[in-house]
Amino acid sequence: MRIRPITPERLVTELTDRLTERADQVADARLRVGVDGPSAARPEDLAAALIDPLRARGRPVLHVRTTDFLRPASVRLEQGRTNPDAYYEGWVDEAGLRREVLDPAGPGGSGRVLPSLWDATTDRASRATYVDLPTGGVVLVSGALLLGGALDFDVTVHLALSPAALRRRTDPEQRWTLPAFDRYADEVDPASFADVVVRLDDPRHPAVVEPSGAA
Repeated sequence: MRIRPITPERLVTELTDRLTERADQVADARLRVGVDGPSAARPEDLAAALIDPLRARGRPVLHVRTTDFLRPASVRLEQGRTNPDAYYEGWVDEAGLRREVLDPAGPGGSGRVLPSLWDATTDRASRATYVDLPTGGVVLVSGALLLGGALDFDVTVHLALSPAALRRRTDPEQRWTLPAFDRYADEVDPASFADVVVRLDDPRHPAVVEPSGAA
């Protein structure tokens, strides 16, 4: 593989180009993009940075965060508030995310997408209003542990941190999640198959991981 350093601004431009090109190929459908990474990599920030450039290319865009699709606390925290296996296996309501976002935005879907399902702060349904995403639109789903196989995306972006960087940059109150990310790396290995892999040990100096021989 080849590691190509890139500026944060250029990364956004290249991703915008890639997503626009892919959306052009499915002009009569919608593009579902997964932006995956631990909270230390701030995948939601990269997804948010793509919104205006994509809209400037004429693409309707909706950004959905998995933190707005968590399961109720009674289910999510059944094994305690700091159980890494529960965090890995069942914090996100994947069925709800498929039903309310990915399936409607997928082939033959209605385009009627729910931007949020659950308010984890109040532990109540968010009561969000459905959004009609037209064909040619892009839905950006950002969050951690997205690429385990249960969620359907058309393009996947994985933000990778070395084990040392992940431990260094994870908030002390969230370090109990680190074993979950170790499992994710061992069992899923998203860096081996994501469409775009970005090394983000230093957010000021990202690098794109490319197969050997890539132009």
